[in-house]
This record gives sequence, C-alpha cells and structure tokens, in this order.
Amino acid sequence: MTLIDFLDHGGSLSRELPCLVDGDAQLSYREVVQWSHRIAWALNREGIREHDRVAILSHNNLWAYVALLGLQRARCVWIPLNARSSMQENIRHLVRTGARLLFVHSEFQADIEDIRSQAEGIRVVCFAGDAPEAPRLEDWVGENDNAYPPPQDDPAADDFRITSSGGTTGEPKAVVQTQRGVEAGVASLLALLHYDDKPRYLLCNPMTHAAGIISFHVMALGGTIYILRTPDLPRVIEQIERHRIAMLMLTPTSLYSLLDIPGISDRDFSSLRYLLIGAAPLSVAKLRQAIAMFGPVVMQGFGQTEASPVVAMMLPSEYEKSFQDPALEHRLHSCGRATPFAKIAIRGEGGRLLKPGERGEVVVRSNMVMRGYWQDGQVVERNALGWHGTGDIAYQDEEGFIYIVDRIRDLIISGGFNVFPSEVEQTIWSFPEIQDCTVVGVPDAKWGEAVKAIVVLKSGASLSETELIGRCKARLGGVKAPKSVEFWADLPKSPLGKVLKTEVRRMLREHSAN
Repeated sequence: MTLIDFLDHGGSLSRELPCLVDGDAQLSYREVVQWSHRIAWALNREGIREHDRVAILSHNNLWAYVALLGLQRARCVWIPLNARSSMQENIRHLVRTGARLLFVHSEFQADIEDIRSQAEGIRVVCFAGDAPEAPRLEDWVGENDNAYPPPQDDPAADDFRITSSGGTTGEPKAVVQTQRGVEAGVASLLALLHYDDKPRYLLCNPMTHAAGIISFHVMALGGTIYILRTPDLPRVIEQIERHRIAMLMLTPTSLYSLLDIPGISDRDFSSLRYLLIGAAPLSVAKLRQAIAMFGPVVMQGFGQTEASPVVAMMLPSEYEKSFQDPALEHRLHSCGRATPFAKIAIRGEGGRLLKPGERGEVVVRSNMVMRGYWQDGQVVERNALGWHGTGDIAYQDEEGFIYIVDRIRDLIISGGFNVFPSEVEQTIWSFPEIQDCTVVGVPDAKWGEAVKAIVVLKSGASLSETELIGRCKARLGGVKAPKSVEFWADLPKSPLGKVLKTEVRRMLREHSAN
C-alpha cells in the first residue's frame, strides 16, 4: 500500500464528502482524486518521470496537500521544504536532492529568482495566488483529467520522500523515507486509534513533518483533514469547537501555552478523542494539568525524522490509569510502548541488548525507519542488521514501557557523576512560575562541566536564582542541582518547537566572552 492507495480507499468510502478543508475552501474526495490525476499527467508532460524528485514550499495549505498527492500519483519522490526554515537552508536541500520541479505558494514569489539561480534547471509552479515569475497551478495543469495509468511494478518499493533532519546538532541530513514506511505508520495508527465516525483531524503543525504523516490514516478512513496555516492557538480552539475535531497533534510548547490561556477550562473540547503530543520531551507536571483539563484524550508519540511518524506511543487509556492509580504513577514519565509495526530494544556497549531497567540507547526495527541518508545523488543505506540507533538514552520496564532519560549527546559529566538534563528539566518544569526551561553543561574549572539552567518565567511570575537552585537541591541533591541559572525571555527553538541546545551553548559562550 502507498499513500495514493490510502487516498483512493478513502475516496471509495466518502466520494462526495469533504477530504480537505482550508478556511472557506474545501475539496471532496472525488475532486482531490481528480486533481491528483491531473497533476500527475502534467508532471509527465513536463518530462518528469517515476522516482524523480519534486519539491513543495508552503505553509500548511490545501493546494500544497493536493500537490503532494499529485506528485505521489506520478510516483515521484516528495522533497518537503519547511516554510519556517531560512530560504538558504531550503535552497540547499533543493540542490542537495536534485529536485526537478518546485510547487511554491505565492507568498514566496519574491524568492523564485534566487531559487532558480541556485537550483539550476529547476521548474517552478505557483499555487494559491498569482506569481508573474511562474505559471499558476490551474493553468499549468490544463484540462486533462484522464485517469493516470496504474504502475506496472510494485510501487510499495518506492521512496516516499527525502526530508531534512531537524539539524538541532549541526548541518541537517537528507533522510530517505519509503512507501513501506508510510504503510507501517498508517497501519500502526489504524490499529491503535478508534473512532465512532469518520474522523476529523486538525492539521496545524507543519505538514512537512509528523503531523502531516499522521493525517494519512484519516484519509484512509474517508475522514476530513482541516488545515490551519500555523498552530495559532486561538484559531486551534475555534476550529476544534466549530468543526468538532476528533484528533490533532501539538508540540509540548504549544500545549504549555494552551494550558495558560485565560478561560481555557470554559471552552468545549468534548469532541476530542486524541490529543497527541510529540516532537520534544514533555513535562510531567504539565502533562498532569493537561489530563485534568482535557480528560482521557492526551497521548504521547515517540519517533524521529529517521523513524517516522511514531514508533512508540502512550495511549490515553494508559495515561488515565497512571494518572488515577498511585501504583502506576511512574508511567506518566513514559513515552509508551512500541507500536504494532515497530520493535524497540535498549542497546548497551558493543551492541548488547539490555535487560529491563538497564539504561542504554533506544534502537528500533521497523519499516518506519528510513532507508538511509541521501548523499551525492545516492542513498547511503542504514545498518544491514536493521537496528536503527536513535541517539536517545532510555530503559524499559517489564511491561515494555519506555522511559527516555536523555539524548546521548546532552549527557553532563559533572565532578565525575553523570547528570541527565531531562531529569533536572522535569524538576524545574514542576515549579508553578516556570513557562519553559532547558539545562546544559558548561565548562567549569572545578567540576569539568557544571549544570546550568536557562529558564523562561510565566508572565508576571517572580523567582530568583538562589530560590530556584535551593528548590532543585531539595529534590535532586547538590550534584544534579544547577550551579547557575539564567532567566531569558524565550528559548531558541527549531521550526518544530525543539529547543536548540547547540544554539543555547553558542549564546552562552558569546555572552561569557563578552
């Protein structure tokens, strides 16, 4: 099964029902299927063939989603460009992957000349408005609405997309994901999530990342995908209430802000079946608030660009049990168990698989794991044994629940002791004055590395460095407690809301140098 198979199946269930809704614009399944054929024919007319690479640059938009389905119908490889990234970063990804055509939202028309000058030979098609520098999608497609011929071989073996990794630790990598990965991701969600009716999904985080991949299972069921340009929280709330949304995905940062909106407890979230939190570590203190606020709908997914969308999941029912039963309270710290189409283990030194309770690197076997990295026009295959190392330190309990301890690269060694920043962050997050925080190691003549906390306070809150360190010492002891604290207005984050610890360290170095 490929992405297009899921569209066609959803179309067979809901031919005249809405597939995509974006503000006042909407398309039925019949119309979306027809547009996917028209775009596939137009790509073929342009000389773009199976396995060629085609890019899309846009914030979340109905026509960006349609363009994705059209290039998939033509068996092209999707090159997603994040509208929140810098243009130079996006152009580098275009050049690196050798994209032959770019679908671009008209809001980026001023960048078309730069794109063409640096991505030599690329063709550009514009949607959602006019751009004198490129043909409009409607004109470029033309009138051909014949069915695109079915593939002659197995399309499930195709690559699905080449996407840019988060780049939180350096230069982003080009990750090659497959149609079999799409199939495994959709199958996992269909196995775990259940709806009373055709689901309504709010796509408010970038469709270029996990939120977009998660939307595919809704399409397979003939449900409706409601599209928001960005996760603007007042609009998110309005969309949930107005359209009776059953599922959406938010980052932890968005969740924390949502919980602090005045009058949030008076809003109507009764339609929600699943509020999926992912893309970054989740504060347990704020998770408790969310469960108390929204009820048994909160869930967490664990994955990464190289293993997308979710290879482990903590379901609402499991969080509810952990929330209500003191004997299971520790599971609020878990990101869940392996999804049905993934196998997860904990690996120690020398590749040895560890027993429950032992800490090591999380490794995954699944079709959701990437095929490899795109480099110099070809794929550098991943480990032939099939295990993918995530770079996360964790342990599993006897029931298979996974507890992420930290990223390997973020471990702080202070005075010869290992300090995991995530443990310190969880403690700081629990303080009522805290909006957000991050913890890093900084060079120290006495300790080698010293634990440093960077804290964002809630509006109007007050907390001193001495008071915060004292609270941390009371809970964590002197080794793990921060040796120093800085209060910032905000934290540098990736377009997906992940704290850029490399950027935090750079800013601290520059500050100390001055």
